Amino acid sequence: MESAVERALRTRIISWVQERAEANGGFLHRAELLDFRIDEQRLPIIDYSRGIRNPASFESTLSIVSATNGPYDDTESEDGLLHYSYREGDPWSGDNRKLRNAMATGAPLILFRKEVPNIYTPVSPVYVVEDYPEERTFIIALDESFTFVPDVRRMPDNQRSYARRLAKQRLHQPAFRTRVIVAYETRCAVCELKHGSLLDAAHIVPDSDERGIPTVNNGLALCKIHHAAYDQDMLGVTPDFKVRIADNLLEETDGPMLKHGLQEMHGRSIQVPKRRADHPSQELLAWRYERFIAQV
Repeated sequence: MESAVERALRTRIISWVQERAEANGGFLHRAELLDFRIDEQRLPIIDYSRGIRNPASFESTLSIVSATNGPYDDTESEDGLLHYSYREGDPWSGDNRKLRNAMATGAPLILFRKEVPNIYTPVSPVYVVEDYPEERTFIIALDESFTFVPDVRRMPDNQRSYARRLAKQRLHQPAFRTRVIVAYETRCAVCELKHGSLLDAAHIVPDSDERGIPTVNNGLALCKIHHAAYDQDMLGVTPDFKVRIADNLLEETDGPMLKHGLQEMHGRSIQVPKRRADHPSQELLAWRYERFIAQV
């Protein structure tokens, strides 16, 4: 049974992580996770060198880290669940014991995806739902409902489908946002707004299309107004990185948002990432721009 004190601390920490990440643009920096404090007492949220954080005063694991080498999490299975390997050594003590206790008590954890050096995308809360000692693996689910499934490996198709949709929503989309906003140095490619909480990662080719994979070169960091305009084909971006505003909007007369926020963007060059590998794909921009032209 998780103590009331630990439960209250865990709730405060998860809330802070969610709020801080949103203020940044969906992610946290390693330094702020290591320097987190409660009532002036320092309580790191991640470990300095390991992929699991088990504060000495906690009976259950607080957070785990999953390093990624591509657009998808290497530990993710086809059923939308995460496989987390036992820590080295005795499977029944130390880190493994505290993860097992999190499963027994239903304590929520924070999963951090390490997208780029020193940058972490939080996914919380997540839950330890299964322990497979013969495989030295814990199963991590992204929703508390899976704690009530008797054996996740034998889930019916409808639950598997739900788990996959959840993984896309809670793993892939936040990770994509982090990678894109970090690449664009937390600024809108169109207007250069630098408030992370007001920035989104816009797909060039929508993720509903088979080519719409969550890679940086299929993304643009856009403020919420320009993201909405892009999605509704009111704003287009040419393959040579020029902004185009739909003719009907250019002809309208309205308040300052239309004038300064959209009409004055017409003809501007977007700001692209410093790394050429992160530049938006000109091929994908051309595909999307054709759709914009067809609408206007």
